[in-house]
Amino acid sequence: MKKITLILAIAILFFSACKSRQYSRNNKQIEKAANKENPNFTTYTTLTYIDAFKAVAIEEMNAYGIPASITLAQGILESGSGNSSLAKYANNHFGIKCTSDWKGKAYYKDDDQSNDCFRVYKDARESYKDHSEFLKRKRYSFLFELDKNDYKNWAQGLRTAGYATNPKYPEMLITVIEKYKLYLYDQPESESEKISREDRVFTEINANIPIEKKKFTPVDVAPKDPPTLTGAESYYTVKQGDTLFKIAQQYKLTVDELKALNKLNDNNIKIGQKLLIVK
Repeated sequence: MKKITLILAIAILFFSACKSRQYSRNNKQIEKAANKENPNFTTYTTLTYIDAFKAVAIEEMNAYGIPASITLAQGILESGSGNSSLAKYANNHFGIKCTSDWKGKAYYKDDDQSNDCFRVYKDARESYKDHSEFLKRKRYSFLFELDKNDYKNWAQGLRTAGYATNPKYPEMLITVIEKYKLYLYDQPESESEKISREDRVFTEINANIPIEKKKFTPVDVAPKDPPTLTGAESYYTVKQGDTLFKIAQQYKLTVDELKALNKLNDNNIKIGQKLLIVK
């Protein structure tokens, strides 16, 4: 019995190590691409962060009624004013995780669990827009009945709806808003504008309700990422139409890494051949 337990423990450690290497390899590719896209990343101050993203926060406010001050304060708190690794490499300023319908890349980072799956955006603006989509669901629906410059009740309402587990989250948001006078970016709306905006937003929220579980429940691995590997799946069997490049892309490897793993001297592979795809 002790021998079986020991074998199971060793197997679990092996699988865990394989997964960790896979996640690390994935993140390195994401980081490399981000550094290539923005080789001269400059650390934000809170003031320069506000200046960089106030326009998109106002745009989202006018579209859906979420106070720009709330969106900016959340971005400041959740991304470290745009300087967190998630913001820097994944353009993810609100910690939004992968779901089963996510079609983009992923960045893996410890959060609620080890190596939680977070969305990677093409740019930060896309992250801000997805933040609005994230809030357009039944649990947050009552917030959209508030005036779009009512940041205090929005802050309290986010906590009530379960957006954050920290009981001081509303006070944290309000403190940031008032310290940096973010309320100056909020704008009032007329009664007719409010009714029109509510009709549009609630139509979208109601359309989301039947698919909320799929749309908002986090998954362990991004759908476009390679499958989780077990010991038996450390090898890939070549199929018709496969190339080294195609297989390498699927498992987050370079062609050279794949060739080195399998001691290949050239790019020739054949159907039925087994290739090691885990370092």
